[in-house]
Amino acid sequence: MMIKFENINKSFGKSEVLQNISLNLEMGQSVAILGPNGSGKTTLIKSLLGMVIPDSGQILFDGKNIKNEFAYRSEIGYMPQIGNYPPNLKIAQLIDMMKDIRKGKKEGIIIDEEIIELFKLKKMYQKPLGTLSGGTKQKVSAALAFLFDPKVLILDEPTAGLDPLASELLKSKILEEKRKGKLIIITSHIMADLEELSTHVVYMQEGKLKIFKELEDLRLEYGEERLGKIIALLMKNNFSKIIA
Repeated sequence: MMIKFENINKSFGKSEVLQNISLNLEMGQSVAILGPNGSGKTTLIKSLLGMVIPDSGQILFDGKNIKNEFAYRSEIGYMPQIGNYPPNLKIAQLIDMMKDIRKGKKEGIIIDEEIIELFKLKKMYQKPLGTLSGGTKQKVSAALAFLFDPKVLILDEPTAGLDPLASELLKSKILEEKRKGKLIIITSHIMADLEELSTHVVYMQEGKLKIFKELEDLRLEYGEERLGKIIALLMKNNFSKIIA
């Protein structure tokens, strides 16, 4: 399975948010998507999820154009940065509802409740979502992302708002899924997390793809272990040394 972005362009008014983005992502990769605010990261992810329609170009998921298609989404687990849930719905009701929806669309689905167990969410099952702290909502979002054993995981600031123990538990789960050969796409401002979890780095700036390279190759090329320092050196050199 592969995800291909082919010459993707997207504008909002006069703002060119994505400019001719071409990118091949493969199973077994854990890809960190980096860039300053307004670089196009969120629009790229929303395009993959079908939430934004590119002006031109195409996105292929397992060789099929995703335009006007929806079935491919069942292969994706998405953890948003901020989960907006119906405030009166209880955690148990939300999870049961998602299970019922998925079972109605696909027989023989695999349920992965490891995150639910790790975060002890069952003890809070009867709490309304509107009463939860930001960190607990983040745990619910993580549980939903992993629940159906997806082949592709898209994780937007996954450890933001989590306490240190919960953060380590989630990172261990992400590494476990990476070892299974899944494709993992991560955005985060926490460089230490990306250093630990990523195999590849995408860097975007002003809607353009500046880098797509293996993290280890970047480390060898620049003689630096820390991703933040590598990015700073790349920006200082205006990305002149990079060949994607």
